[in-house]
Amino acid sequence: MNIALLLEMAAQADPDRIALVCDGKRWSYGELDHAARGACELIRSSGAQHVALLDESSEAAVIALFGAALAGVPYCPLNYRLADADLAGLLARIAPALIVGDVERAGRLFPDAGHICYPRSEFTLAALEATLREDAEHDTGEGVAIQLFTSGTTAAPKAAILRHSNLISYILGTVEFASADEADAALVSVPPYHIAGIAALASSIYAQRRIVLLPAFAPESWLKLVEAEKVTNSFVVPTMLGRIIHAIDKGVQADISSLRAIAYGGGKMPLELIHRALDLFPQADFTNAYGLTETSSTVALLGPEEHRRAHSSSDPVERARLASVGKPLPTIELEIRDEDGNVLPTGKAGEIYLRGDQVSGEYREKSALDADGWFPTRDAGYLDEEGYLFLAGRADDVIVRGGENISPGEIEDLLLTHPAIVDVAAVAVPSVEWGEAVGIAVVVRGGFDQPEPEELKVMVRQRLRSSRVPECVHFVATLPYNEMGKLLRREVKALFLK
Repeated sequence: MNIALLLEMAAQADPDRIALVCDGKRWSYGELDHAARGACELIRSSGAQHVALLDESSEAAVIALFGAALAGVPYCPLNYRLADADLAGLLARIAPALIVGDVERAGRLFPDAGHICYPRSEFTLAALEATLREDAEHDTGEGVAIQLFTSGTTAAPKAAILRHSNLISYILGTVEFASADEADAALVSVPPYHIAGIAALASSIYAQRRIVLLPAFAPESWLKLVEAEKVTNSFVVPTMLGRIIHAIDKGVQADISSLRAIAYGGGKMPLELIHRALDLFPQADFTNAYGLTETSSTVALLGPEEHRRAHSSSDPVERARLASVGKPLPTIELEIRDEDGNVLPTGKAGEIYLRGDQVSGEYREKSALDADGWFPTRDAGYLDEEGYLFLAGRADDVIVRGGENISPGEIEDLLLTHPAIVDVAAVAVPSVEWGEAVGIAVVVRGGFDQPEPEELKVMVRQRLRSSRVPECVHFVATLPYNEMGKLLRREVKALFLK
């Protein structure tokens, strides 16, 4: 089954319903489906092996996604925020491609690759004007739908492969067809090259929800669109939510009473921030969605009722679950394993393994699935007695001090309870005695004095074990995050090598 069938079904069910709003222009489901079929003709005649988007979100991204699917060519949205040298490397890996967006940059960085380039508006117009062959046979969806380059927060980007079957499994397992009311509107502000953005488009189209695109996130613009389009649903990353709340606290005004559901994910949500959000948006249902590129988006959810119970509870166990990512979807199998591959009991931290039809675990270079179809996520975590999943960072982030594995998350969570600390990262630093030791980079909250390093070391020693006490403490103005709110630990580690 081809993912383009999601758009085709929505268009056949109600072709005149508004599907997309971007920069003031409205597209019906029928218009989008027609443009996608035109894009398919362009892509096939080009001979391109990939369809790449080098641009912000727009109607062109949606048309390219489904046009590529119909043509049987992998869709490969690129991170336009990358440095030239990094982007040039990715352009080389997908040549020859039909590229939509920044024609000048693509041509300058890789002029001899045989790429066919369209500016955004020209691609959209050409797709609308393409001659559609009535006898054209479209791809059946047996192959690759999406190729996404991973964020590379700890290593060089890998080309993750998502097949039509993976994405269809996720959508059919989580969304009911045509379930949205005509007034429902989903605000999509995550980048088009992230799996969360693609999943948001596909799931909203299958539900026949109106999609409101925000090409470049700014909290003021987000609030303005919620009011103007009477947005009911939105997905944000923690850094976005923090900036939205900060804007409201600074006096930015908007009618957000239409907002019924806010999903978040993509990075660690500070407990202080989600408690504040629950107070500020009492009418909204909050959902924490955990997933990866290689799993076609969400594999575990902490739902609205669980948020409310944890937020209002005085029970420390119940309240602590607000820091979890909830329970696995019914279609997902999940295990926690140690370094030898043994399944660990409840409460023991190890690497998260996943299995299910939506789980690809496949890269352009090779598959990462084991013989039984399990995908090692490289995320560390543990399950509590009721099956709630708690993340403990990347498995690669574990600090190995004298043979003892230390999770950065437990140190960070403790230090964030200090009133003067607004952000902190714990990383491994070289140690002659222990091999690795703990280093912390600390961001001080505005209006507070910088705490003494010894005070922080005592705090860790008293609440955790002596092995967790940081050997090095750096105070920094900000910590490095990517646009999806993921901490770039490799850059934090570099601070301790200067």
